[in-house]
Amino acid sequence: MDLIVSRDGEGWKAEYGDKQWRCAVGRGGLRVEKVEGDGASPIGRWPIRQVFYRADRMAMPATHFPCHEIDKLDGWCDDPSHPNYNLQVKLPFAASHEELWRDDDLYDCIVVLGHNDDPPIAGAGSAIFLHIARPTYSPTEGCAALSREDLLAFLELAKPSTHLCFSDAA
Repeated sequence: MDLIVSRDGEGWKAEYGDKQWRCAVGRGGLRVEKVEGDGASPIGRWPIRQVFYRADRMAMPATHFPCHEIDKLDGWCDDPSHPNYNLQVKLPFAASHEELWRDDDLYDCIVVLGHNDDPPIAGAGSAIFLHIARPTYSPTEGCAALSREDLLAFLELAKPSTHLCFSDAA
């Protein structure tokens, strides 16, 4: 069983079995042809690789997936010309990157999806996560986002074979 992210009227929803949650997606909507910086969520079925969480803000999530504490020096390379493109990196890091330790709570829990990572193709998009949504469910930079409560509920239910599917089916 997969987590299916699809349109719900003017917004978005995530469904897992008989559970349904409000969801946010990328500001660019859903796209088949994902490119770095387009703000779109990539249509397709993506495996869940691992979970990161802020141990100073929450307990380790109950889940079947590998869990790691986020460190203040954790980042993710989003520079298509760098050899570490779409890989976790340690800060300081000279190339363009995203910091995983944030002041807001959006990355208190991050589910890393297997998008463009085996192997990474330069420019095809980096770091598609499932993370915590803003209270308004405003768009992400291409990720999917659920409320903290819903994300933790999903992680507890999800099986090792679960994928996240961005679907444009009506």
